[in-house]
Amino acid sequence: MENRKGYADIAAEYRQKINDGDLKPNDPFPTVNELAEAHGVARNTAARAFNLLKTEGLIDTRAGAGTVVATHLPVVSGVDRLDRMARNGRRYGPGEDSTGHRVMVRSCHDPRVCQALDIEPGDEVIVRIRTFRHEGKPTSVGVSVINPRVTGDVPEVTQEAPLPRFWQEIYTERTGREITRGKRTARARQASQDELDALGIHAPEHVAVAVLVTNVTFHDQDGPVEHWEDVYPPTGEIEVPSAG
Repeated sequence: MENRKGYADIAAEYRQKINDGDLKPNDPFPTVNELAEAHGVARNTAARAFNLLKTEGLIDTRAGAGTVVATHLPVVSGVDRLDRMARNGRRYGPGEDSTGHRVMVRSCHDPRVCQALDIEPGDEVIVRIRTFRHEGKPTSVGVSVINPRVTGDVPEVTQEAPLPRFWQEIYTERTGREITRGKRTARARQASQDELDALGIHAPEHVAVAVLVTNVTFHDQDGPVEHWEDVYPPTGEIEVPSAG
């Protein structure tokens, strides 16, 4: 039996192209008839894929311009950025950059992070922080907490400047040890003042502001090497991993 594309498959293909930057904001988007012809499917199937992308806010129909890629795109997590880099080598999506890069060596007292990295409270860790922006507007704060045992192989993780490549790639090249990611989880918690400042959130003093935080821990054969937190403002849309 021939395995033909369904509307969800077609939508997923274009969703990835948009998020990867292969299709950029304001780029023309195929019509329903063009989608049907390009993928060899019925017009009804193409229309369902088209409408799904429009409902998700990824494409926009404008008078006189037809349908184009939307200018407001969902915020992606650090894990999604890794997947994008693996596919096309792009560190940033369309209109995205990062600022406020800081590197610190700190004693870790967060029970969640200590458990994730299998360290004792008070042990020193390397913390790398940056704020991601879209069109100049802060969208998330990325916090990488790195197990100090990796500095023997990749001392660059302690440098203040952004690294030219993802440090885990350098680690694997130098040690031969593959790094795998654990399960990504999410929770809500109260934002710190530093996080509010980085995200450009101005709240009255003594008013608690909730933020969404996604977490993932990376491991090599000897144990955890890095714990990530992505911190998002209470407004806006972020992508979550698909089931299955």
